[in-house]
This record gives sequence, structure tokens and C-alpha cells, in this order.
Amino acid sequence: MLYLPETERQSHYFHALLAHQFDAVLHFDTTDAVQALPTTHREHDGEAPETYPIGV
Repeated sequence: MLYLPETERQSHYFHALLAHQFDAVLHFDTTDAVQALPTTHREHDGEAPETYPIGV
């Protein structure tokens, strides 16, 4: 993909009527960084892990 500054407005921006395009719009004034989940090691109990088949 090429970035062409002279056509950026036509190719990246468009007129939108939010009420006609979406059922709801959420706006957050502030956010926080995502925190990593704690890692735990469980003993294998013979069942597939909850994250099967991904294994995360």
C-alpha cells in the first residue's frame, strides 16, 4: 500500500451520520494501560484446559 499525502483526505476520511450507521457510540475520556493477567501453573487433571485449543 502506498501513502499518497495529496489524496489522503479522499481515501481515508468520509462523511458519517453516526445515528444512521450505529446503534450505539461509546466515548471514553480517559483510559488505563492494559495489565497482564497473573500466570498460574495448575496440575493436569485429565481435562482439556479452558483455553483449548489455543493453549494461552
